[in-house]
Amino acid sequence: MYKDEFNLTSDMILEKNFKIDTRGYRLKEVDQFLDLVIADYEHFYTIIRNLEKEKEDNLEQIINLKQEIRNLKTNVEIVKANPNGGTASNLDVLKRLSRLEKVVYGDDEEDDE
Repeated sequence: MYKDEFNLTSDMILEKNFKIDTRGYRLKEVDQFLDLVIADYEHFYTIIRNLEKEKEDNLEQIINLKQEIRNLKTNVEIVKANPNGGTASNLDVLKRLSRLEKVVYGDDEEDDE
């Protein structure tokens, strides 16, 4: 997935040979190679941070979904426990809704007077 985004592979790093001058390895060549290594490391850390953030977001979503599942299971158990098969529950909801409408919109009988 990220393979093409990097400058070096572990084999390239392991097999890298630097040319030798009179006082050791050529500094410019070593510096250029280290710049590539540093760039790859920075990219690795960016990827790791992004994946950690994504993981945290996914874990939070999982927790929320598990809570929702628990709530739905509880609701299902309540409905199953109702001996009237849920019809009384629907009727109760309609009655409550009617009462709320009267409170919000006012009683029709008061408007007529």
